Amino acid sequence: MGCDGGTIPRRDELVRTKKKPEQKDKNAETVAKWKHCAISQNPLRKPIVACELGRLYNKEAVIEHILNKSAISSSPVANHIAKLSDVKELNLTEKPGFQQKNPTGDEYIDLNNSQYICPVTGLDMNGKQKFYFVWKCGCVFSERAIKEVKSESCHKCGNPLDQNDIIVINGTDEEIEILREKMVERRRLAKLEKKKKRSAAATETTAESSEKKIKLEPSEPSTSSQSTSDAKLTNGIKNEKSEHGKSSNKVNGASLQNGSGSSKNLILPERAQKSYSIAKDPNASDAYKSLFTSHKTAQRKEKQHWITHNPLYY
Repeated sequence: MGCDGGTIPRRDELVRTKKKPEQKDKNAETVAKWKHCAISQNPLRKPIVACELGRLYNKEAVIEHILNKSAISSSPVANHIAKLSDVKELNLTEKPGFQQKNPTGDEYIDLNNSQYICPVTGLDMNGKQKFYFVWKCGCVFSERAIKEVKSESCHKCGNPLDQNDIIVINGTDEEIEILREKMVERRRLAKLEKKKKRSAAATETTAESSEKKIKLEPSEPSTSSQSTSDAKLTNGIKNEKSEHGKSSNKVNGASLQNGSGSSKNLILPERAQKSYSIAKDPNASDAYKSLFTSHKTAQRKEKQHWITHNPLYY
């Protein structure tokens, strides 16, 4: 069995166990989430956007992802992003005096040093503390600022603050599942709001089209049944009812009265008003028609010579 020379083997030298999976470096994973784009893995640079699940992206990478339709279904990280309205541009607060340096091999690199901070507490946005952003305005705050400074308005821009619009950045798996449920509910309510606006616009267009049609609105209840053909239409003439019971007619929305005492309001369409001519009205008298240029006497009038028709001619 070997062991020549008096050597004694240990158990771990004879029994081989299953190889343990490689563990991730937590610091490296945190830096990758908070300082790199979730789609392209490139360093984050302005403009920086975030989705409804709290992941950070470069806006340029999101646009390329949307244009590439095959990537939408194949990418597990951003398959819920189909348009620019699915992300929100972040309103970040830069750290005063921060200088971006290229890493070299002979100096220490502080990975916890961040370019952005909380505008209330001044904490670095490096993953050591939880950070949130508001979906409506895009302002970013730390968890400590939200707990210590309680307010109904945004700490940075002053807009009204709703607790349902606060999204955690780079949260845990449990927090991401909760955010996914809120995302589905938010998108469902947005679709219902669009349907309401479309139905309201459709009702307005139908109301406008119906106003252009002829409407008969009874102003007084009639005692005897009479067909609508008895109502005579006269435009431009008002025949007021006298004490002897004569019928009276009014134009463009005025009441029409007949001998029975009933009256009806007429609203003429624009086309009927434009095509109306007083010369063709059988109810108008000849003396009244002669006042207009459409009368035959006005048409027979001699006109000036083509040279002297200009009033400036001397």
